Amino acid sequence: MEKKDLVIIGGGPAGLSAGIYASRAAMNTVLLEQGISGGLVVSTDSIENYPGFAESISGPELMGQMESQARRFGLEIASTNVEKIVPGEKEFVVKSDDGEIAAGAVIIATGAQPRLLGVCGESEYTGRGVSYCATCDGAFFRGKRVAVVGGGDAAVEEAIFLTRFAQKVYIIHRRGELRATKVVQQRAFENEKIEFIWHSVVDEIHGADTVEAVLIKDVRTGAKTQLNVDGTFIYVGYRPSSGLVKNLVKLDEKGYIITDENMLTSFPGIFAAGDVRQKLLRQVVTAVADGAIAAVAAEKYLEG
Repeated sequence: MEKKDLVIIGGGPAGLSAGIYASRAAMNTVLLEQGISGGLVVSTDSIENYPGFAESISGPELMGQMESQARRFGLEIASTNVEKIVPGEKEFVVKSDDGEIAAGAVIIATGAQPRLLGVCGESEYTGRGVSYCATCDGAFFRGKRVAVVGGGDAAVEEAIFLTRFAQKVYIIHRRGELRATKVVQQRAFENEKIEFIWHSVVDEIHGADTVEAVLIKDVRTGAKTQLNVDGTFIYVGYRPSSGLVKNLVKLDEKGYIITDENMLTSFPGIFAAGDVRQKLLRQVVTAVADGAIAAVAAEKYLEG
């Protein structure tokens, strides 16, 4: 069985940051990521609030630089799916599709996934007009009409991005005001291609081979109206990818991992960083900070 000091699970900004700090500390570390490095950030067109980039930077570019930096310090990155973490007396056994690794500490940086609306037609039309990533799929809707569901930063920022391609973008929000930051709101309000549908939720998604319309319900009156659109982009929050450790560490009522200020979970030797843990703000900058703290804390833990 392969032996490591530290196993990092997840290759988003938290995992890569942890990998940079762990590798610089000469810890024998491997990062396991089931997809491409970068996590959800690679689906972000423009990041303008990450310190040090006055003119903004794209998500893929930022994550590519982080991965290159981590590899330069000697971080081993493996593409595999982790199936289970088995705690022992002195070490953990991390079981993946590629075998087993024994490690003295583990950092969970598995992030979060988009939350589903759970309405009729959503799963049927995913990939055929229903999307959770405007950066990935926006170009398919050139000259068309699309709906964006949600009122937070992700929803409004992606709606603005979609105006590069779409003829019309509707933002459907269950409240009468947005939750996005003020500067993002202002850009949306000033964009002539964006129209707001307030106090409303999507009740159903209809179409033939692809999305053709959404059925909207007014949350105040219950009245339903049909909105003809060619695509629906959903941004109604995220759910933590914490299933791997749900029986090992304490989670909050939403499934986020509870940690202390040093990223230590309720199980000694298991740390959590990034969007998967319970915290106030989920941004690239906070994920990077989490990862750095988790790596240093793991080092201290291994030193005994």
